[in-house]
Amino acid sequence: MLSPLRLKDRLFYGWVVVVAFLVVGIILYGIHSSFGVFFKSIESEFNLTRAATSAVVSINMLLAGVSAFLAGWALDRYGPRIVILSMGLFTGLSLLLTSQTNSPWQLFITYSLLLSMGTGALYVVPTSTVSRWFNKKRGLALGIAGSGAGLGIVIMAPFATFLISHFDWRMAYLGIGLIAWLIVIPLSRLLKRDPYEIGALPDGINSHTEDIANEDESIQSVDSSLLQVFRTRSFWLVIFIWLLFASCLFLVFTHLVPHVTDIGFSAEEAAAVLSLMGGIGIAGRVLMGVVSDRIGRKLTAVICTLLQAGAMVWLVWSQDLWMLYLFALVFGFAYNGLSSSMGALIGDTFGLGKIGAIFGVLEIGFGIGAAIGPAIGGLIFDASNSYSVAFLMGAVAMLISTLLIALIRKETIGKFDRLEHTGGKLG
Repeated sequence: MLSPLRLKDRLFYGWVVVVAFLVVGIILYGIHSSFGVFFKSIESEFNLTRAATSAVVSINMLLAGVSAFLAGWALDRYGPRIVILSMGLFTGLSLLLTSQTNSPWQLFITYSLLLSMGTGALYVVPTSTVSRWFNKKRGLALGIAGSGAGLGIVIMAPFATFLISHFDWRMAYLGIGLIAWLIVIPLSRLLKRDPYEIGALPDGINSHTEDIANEDESIQSVDSSLLQVFRTRSFWLVIFIWLLFASCLFLVFTHLVPHVTDIGFSAEEAAAVLSLMGGIGIAGRVLMGVVSDRIGRKLTAVICTLLQAGAMVWLVWSQDLWMLYLFALVFGFAYNGLSSSMGALIGDTFGLGKIGAIFGVLEIGFGIGAAIGPAIGGLIFDASNSYSVAFLMGAVAMLISTLLIALIRKETIGKFDRLEHTGGKLG
């Protein structure tokens, strides 16, 4: 018989899973988002243009979409422990080999390819796994687990800048790669697929027999309807939202630090702007996760996309440090809030039976967008010696995302509607 949600009647193991993903996220998200700190060092080392340097990230993100799809399939089949273990191994290997490169083409193997295998599924695995562990507090749990994205930038950007300034970019990658191995691989042992693996129930599910039966039947119905999910309008809306969101986000991740140094600030000040964006993101994920539990996922997501659009317009005219800090605060809060609210919305909309596979397919759209954003930014800069047009395009992308979010609806495929009890409001 399934037990209540507590481990030894004291601790719900779902929170152990959340904390493990939080720490893993600090390392992997920090690495994933810190290329901008290395941008000018690599550009100078290999005598590349901005577009060519950006292509290293663009190819990485295209391959990351494929990696996320495969990881989503592996997650449903083998569970998060093996997937995160593999991600830790590939991330460390990628950075160690990148530190030894001596020609540009090697970067596309050691960084673009291998790092995509290490960090491509960063959103898929934690979001899918945590969604299975939590029901009533899903938004909060996803917000905490995803806070590693913000903390990773806060910690990794200044740390990498310190290593580059005191040693060089090669030693920085070498040291960070070793850290990835030492932290991520051991933590993978703490992860479990879902509460049923330890004889528990998801948070918020009543332990009465009929509720358990309904939960099992709901999951089975989604398993048999996966292809139908892919045919729904809402599924394709989310893919395009992911594409537009990623194009704006990775435009900023890749080109913010070069932009800040271009307009006259030091590398340390530029890293501080990036770190501030990550730091406020912790509050964005947790607070907007809680807000989405209360006012609905769609409304929360719409608020976040509008804030991002406004921040991108503000960035175009930001020439003072305080203006850049304000951009970092608003954009960082909003994009992290969108990540947590959209993660919960997707679980509510399509159910949890094959959530790993669903997120994996969605991440293909995210990977395409994340490749487009940096590439467009680099091409526009090379042509105009300015990022203004690229940043305005990012604002437009987020406004279009706002409209698409408003069109998402809860899908009912066969017995699919039985999943209504497994999530919060849609909006």
